[in-house]
Amino acid sequence: MLPLQVIDSFLLNYNVGQALLLGFVVTTLGALPLRSQQLIGINVTVFGLIFALTPQSILPFHYLFLGIVLLVVGPMIYVTADS
Repeated sequence: MLPLQVIDSFLLNYNVGQALLLGFVVTTLGALPLRSQQLIGINVTVFGLIFALTPQSILPFHYLFLGIVLLVVGPMIYVTADS
């Protein structure tokens, strides 16, 4: 478990959108060795929902568009998975 001071000092240098984008990249890279297209689709959809629902007062506006794109692409990845 990371101490809150480490997380706070990290977030002071970056905005919430950049931190969420880092989380999205890390979780996607973590899911790639599992070779599950459905898991990648769920991950993309969940982060699209997070980007879209995060208040725009703490997130730059272009992350809303990223969230909308992820909300469109994520279900397509999930549906096109084999099983």
